Amino acid sequence: MVQAELRRRCGRGLIPPMRYYLYVSTAKVDMLYGQIPQKLLRRLAVEAKLDLKVVSLALQASPSETTTYDRLDLVEAYLDREHDVSWMTEPAAWFRGEAALRVAGYGDPDGPTLMTGYDGDTVVALIGSADHLIGHKAAPEMHRVGFSGLPALFRLLQDTPPAWEGQFEVRARGRMPSRGSVTENVLRCADSLTVPPMNCEFLARHLLRDTVTRPDGREVTVIVGTPLFVAMSDQVPEGTGA
Repeated sequence: MVQAELRRRCGRGLIPPMRYYLYVSTAKVDMLYGQIPQKLLRRLAVEAKLDLKVVSLALQASPSETTTYDRLDLVEAYLDREHDVSWMTEPAAWFRGEAALRVAGYGDPDGPTLMTGYDGDTVVALIGSADHLIGHKAAPEMHRVGFSGLPALFRLLQDTPPAWEGQFEVRARGRMPSRGSVTENVLRCADSLTVPPMNCEFLARHLLRDTVTRPDGREVTVIVGTPLFVAMSDQVPEGTGA
């Protein structure tokens, strides 16, 4: 995708868009925010056209007085400015996308969430912690476990959580199909999810890419990532299913 189109979709250089977030990884936001050089924070805040209050707060030693969304705006501006943020069909280390995502994981805030959707012959699978789904927090006393990497995805595909019962058309009791590669299992999972899709935009860290041949001979590229955020999209995705 050409850079002009990517800029149009991500909205950089304009007033930051007001998004209806479905998922925000506060763990990733805080981790990345803490690595932004202080001398860049003011410039980023000005470039992102953030509120002047945020500009001054961004320069403080502690981010405690800024909101998660203030820090997310600055992290997103930093990634756009300093890194190669690509589109989901040809993902770099960080990639954006728009797709009709099926979100599994509601009902178990201490477990994982898996969000999958199609863009033509590309299927994206985003793995993260259900605790980061908006309005879906785990109890404070619960032990937090991270689900943002390939080991967590592998465990998920081998042994789905009990709370996910009924979210798949076909599944072996207690286990997703284990034959084939991780990406083949991701594709089976994406095809069998029955939860309604939602048109979404997202920014994610690239974990894995592979090409899978479906039983009908059609080749599909599977992109696996872990999201920084997922929000409802104003755009209608071009590809919404297999």
